[in-house]
Amino acid sequence: MSGAPEEIRVEGLSKAFGAHQVLSGIDLSIERGEIIAIVGGSGSGKTVLLNHILGRLDPDEGRVLVADHDMDGAPLIDLTTLDTVETDRLHTHWGVVFQRNALFSGTVLDNIGLWLSEVRGMEEPEIIGVTRKVLAAVDLPDSDDFMDTDVNELSGGMAKRLAVARALAMDPEVLFYDEPTTGLDPTTAFTMHDLIARTHLEQTRSGNRRTTLIVTHDKDLLRRLQPRTIMLHDGGVFFDGPFADFEGSSSPIIRPYFDLMPALHGRALDPRDLPPPGHED
Repeated sequence: MSGAPEEIRVEGLSKAFGAHQVLSGIDLSIERGEIIAIVGGSGSGKTVLLNHILGRLDPDEGRVLVADHDMDGAPLIDLTTLDTVETDRLHTHWGVVFQRNALFSGTVLDNIGLWLSEVRGMEEPEIIGVTRKVLAAVDLPDSDDFMDTDVNELSGGMAKRLAVARALAMDPEVLFYDEPTTGLDPTTAFTMHDLIARTHLEQTRSGNRRTTLIVTHDKDLLRRLQPRTIMLHDGGVFFDGPFADFEGSSSPIIRPYFDLMPALHGRALDPRDLPPPGHED
C-alpha cells in the first residue's frame, strides 16, 4: 500500500441468496488512484461484490464505506446509512461501464447529455462541448452527424466506447467496469485495454489520479494493465496482490483458474505508450 487516502473500504461483507452463501466476511481497502481487478470463477461473487460497492445491494452483514468527494478531505461514509438521495449524490462522482453497456434508445448525444442536464444542470451548448470532448477521448467521431446517430446503429465496439464516454462525461473520481471486453473481437478488445489504461491515468477535477475497479476474466487485460489483483473464491478473498504474483502462482486454486482464462495473445502494456497523468485527448 502506498499510504494514499482510502477510496473504498469493505468490512466483514457477507451476502447470501437463499441457502447459497455468495460472500462471507469480505474485507478490502482500496486506495485513491489504484487500479484494481476483481477476478474469480463463475459464481464466485465478483458482480455481487461490485453491486454492494455501488450501493445496489444491501449486505446481510458488514458494511461498505466510500469516499465522499463533496466533503473536505473526502472522508469515508457508510453506504448502508444513506438514503436514496444521498446515494445518488455519491454516484455523481462515479462512472460505471456495465457489461451490456446499458445504453438507452436514442441518439449518442441523448445518452451522454441526459445526466449532464439532470444532474449537473447544464444547458445544451455546454452539453455539446462536453460530449465532443469525451467522444474524442474514446476515439469516436465528435461531429454533429455522429452525435445525432441512433445508438442502435452502432457496432458493438463503438457502443462499448460510447458507454465509456458517457461514464467520463461526469469527470468521475472512480470508474467501475463490469466485464468491459466481453463479446468484443480481439482488435476491439485491445483498443478497450488501452482506453481503460488512459482513462485511469487522467487526473480528475479534484486533482487526483482516477481510481479504477474492473471485474474481468480477460487474461490479456490483466497482463497489459498489471493491476492489483483480487481473486474471490469460496465466499472470500483468496488472493490480493500484484498481478505478477498472481500470474506466477502455483496455488492449486489459482493455477487452474488462470490457465483457463481466455487470452488473445496480446503484449504487456508498455507505460511509455501512455500519456502522463492529467493528459487530455
